[in-house]
Amino acid sequence: MKVCKFGGTSMANAECIKRVADIVSSDDAVSCVVVSAPGKRAKNDTKVTDLLYACLDKVNDGLSSQEAFKPIEERFDSILRGLNLNCDFKTYYDEIKSELAKGATKDYIASRGEFLSAVVLSEYLNWKFIDAKDFVRFDDKGNFLSEETNAYAKAVLHGVKKAIIPGFYGATGDGTIKPFSRGGSDISGSIVARALYADIYENWTDVDGFMKCDPRIVENPEVMELITYKELRELSYMGANVLHPDSIFPVRKNDIPIHIRNTFNPQAKGTMIVSSKKFFSGAYERKESTVTGIAGKKHFIAINIEKSMMNNELGFARKVLEVIEKNGLGIEHMPSGIDTLSVVIDGSNHDEDALERIVEGIKKVCQPDTIDVERNLALIAVVGHGMSRKKGTAQKVCNSLYEADVNIRMIDQGSSELNIIIGVENKDYEKAISALYKEFLS
Repeated sequence: MKVCKFGGTSMANAECIKRVADIVSSDDAVSCVVVSAPGKRAKNDTKVTDLLYACLDKVNDGLSSQEAFKPIEERFDSILRGLNLNCDFKTYYDEIKSELAKGATKDYIASRGEFLSAVVLSEYLNWKFIDAKDFVRFDDKGNFLSEETNAYAKAVLHGVKKAIIPGFYGATGDGTIKPFSRGGSDISGSIVARALYADIYENWTDVDGFMKCDPRIVENPEVMELITYKELRELSYMGANVLHPDSIFPVRKNDIPIHIRNTFNPQAKGTMIVSSKKFFSGAYERKESTVTGIAGKKHFIAINIEKSMMNNELGFARKVLEVIEKNGLGIEHMPSGIDTLSVVIDGSNHDEDALERIVEGIKKVCQPDTIDVERNLALIAVVGHGMSRKKGTAQKVCNSLYEADVNIRMIDQGSSELNIIIGVENKDYEKAISALYKEFLS
């Protein structure tokens, strides 16, 4: 049994939806299909979700719901015409406009793109429509309830042969619509796959799979044909955004492989994502390689702390972390020495006042000898299971960056030996990525 999820690009217009229908209709193993809202039809187009947000803003500014909703209505009407569907969508449109007029929440409006998209595909394929709000559960604070969702999903999906389900959202116990973060349809598909004990979860997108490196930096990087959940988490966290990183957790509980496929090139092998258990069991084969992939992000900030005899001071790191926590920031990495400790935070949307309070708080609580703030830091993750079995990987990292004239500002390796994190200046980011790709993957 397969569960498939199709992203916004795959659902962008009638021709794309016909392609989706052909894919799922030709594979008897497909049981449930999860869909996103229609995405961009061209580079300068607007996603339906963004049209819905704009619609809500217009209503809040005083425009009638009838007028504000017109762009969404026109978009879906064009899809219906392209599919030669004569079904009446007026009831759905009227319901949404009525909610808009009554002061609909942003969460509700954002979810309607997925809802209408799923209705369209269910009508076109003549498959059962199942609303995600009937089984995906959140608490009143918007926190996803994993086990409660799984129990509801098993009950709702029991005995279902062919169904279409909107992704991205669920509901609280009282029926209030709650969405995941952007890209959350990946999580929805994973939830359905777990509930059905699917043999595989196919995630269809507009690329051939996970690239071993950012194609905006390295020309035509290879596709990873096989990767483990753990490797994917590391790469996704550092910016490899083909799949929502949280989508791994539901399927991992049942050891279900994820297969990244290209809707527009279904012949491509794609990327298979499996558990470490299945990978090391020999159930799947991969060309032996020290490094699986390289990914990174810019705009981090390092708070560098130095104090003599730091290692003898009980609770020093705890005090630092408490100061950061009280100011509402999380940490990304925390490399340390005997008398030094560095705390790395995301600087892309940082609060300068909060940063100043953190520095002053650490000075007050920890009384360091020195403390300084280093901005414009980029972090690069070199990821791969092979690193744990291969000597000299860190040496190769350092040598390749030295030869590329890149100064290493920080280096950190976890106990799992699954990754090496390198900190470089923002200006050296692209040069560092290219040097590491050339060393390990070209």
